[in-house]
Amino acid sequence: MIRLRMPSRLEYRDLAIRTVASACKLVPDGGDDFHNGVISAFSEALNNVILHGYGPAVGEVEIEIEPRQDRLIIRLMDYGKTFDPRLAPLPDLDNLPESGLGVFIMRSFMDDISYAGGAPNMLSMTKLSHPNKRGP
Repeated sequence: MIRLRMPSRLEYRDLAIRTVASACKLVPDGGDDFHNGVISAFSEALNNVILHGYGPAVGEVEIEIEPRQDRLIIRLMDYGKTFDPRLAPLPDLDNLPESGLGVFIMRSFMDDISYAGGAPNMLSMTKLSHPNKRGP
């Protein structure tokens, strides 16, 4: 398990993304699509926590990354505002909105997303290296 605790500030975003990118390499047969999908989804989730969960206030974001043989599990924990991404409406893609695509991107690239609001809020995202092979 890889753990990172950081201030909820955009200046730390690159550090978090590089940590997740390195963890992607620990999943055998992950490949470029796997890596790109995980980074896109994680970036959007982290942006949402920093920009919307905390806003101008600064708190902490804890990130746990669990590379396994066939998947990567990422957990983001924060004490900002609660927001369940599973309840976000689908964006109107015909109008190409400038915002509101983050949750859509997360849903598109990850195989499983779960959320528990509270103290802390916890978003868990899982990406399988071979989506058609679902195991434990």
